[in-house]
Amino acid sequence: MDFHVLTLFPDMVLAGLHTSIIGRAIEEGTIRLSATNIRDYTNEKHGKTDDYPYGGGAGMVMQAQPVYDAFMAVAGGLPYKPRVVYLTPQGRVFDQQAARELAVEKGIVFLCGHYEGIDERVIEEIVTDEFSIGDFVVTGGEMPAMLMIDAISRMIPGVLHNLDSAEGDSFGDGLLEYPQYSRPEVWREKRVPPILLSGDHAKVDAWRREQSLLRTALRRPDLLKDAHISPKEKRFLQERFPELEF
Repeated sequence: MDFHVLTLFPDMVLAGLHTSIIGRAIEEGTIRLSATNIRDYTNEKHGKTDDYPYGGGAGMVMQAQPVYDAFMAVAGGLPYKPRVVYLTPQGRVFDQQAARELAVEKGIVFLCGHYEGIDERVIEEIVTDEFSIGDFVVTGGEMPAMLMIDAISRMIPGVLHNLDSAEGDSFGDGLLEYPQYSRPEVWREKRVPPILLSGDHAKVDAWRREQSLLRTALRRPDLLKDAHISPKEKRFLQERFPELEF
């Protein structure tokens, strides 16, 4: 998988992703990451990439020309047509299902905006998808792009050396993940649940499934409508939470 980020701050992206599991995947060649500085493609003096908005209003708008030329410099060297993701509060909210969908692509170009946004004409010209990481506004698209790259990378074979880690993640089957414990067995008078020490894998799996159901019902009941749960599990939850709707 190739990840290409069009940004005004390439060092921010590269420094943030060349660490931990994603950094190791880059070093091993399982994924490839590049960050292209949009300022390198401006025709304006002093690296200027923005200007006042037509029609007036506060703030500045990123100009179409440097964004387009930066994109063409990346896309022109690819043997395929990439998905182009623009990070914007107006986009589809990114979730685990979207991560799975995007993980099958050969490559993705992320377009990071700043200021009041990007000239709409270049968005219409090159963008295939618009994504948001939630109903709030951040300073630029770099952190949302990094979050998306991290989540998508986890779905790519070879990035997580333990494939079960991705399958057991929260939202993997539409539910939140069960609670996790490690050594010591007793910490500040709190004990690890005895079932996890039993050695009975079937009982452990059943306990974890039950905990995922209960945790989701308590914390994110909205997820249950689309979660993969059996009729027996629905009855189990409705006995404990009569107010739940599926």
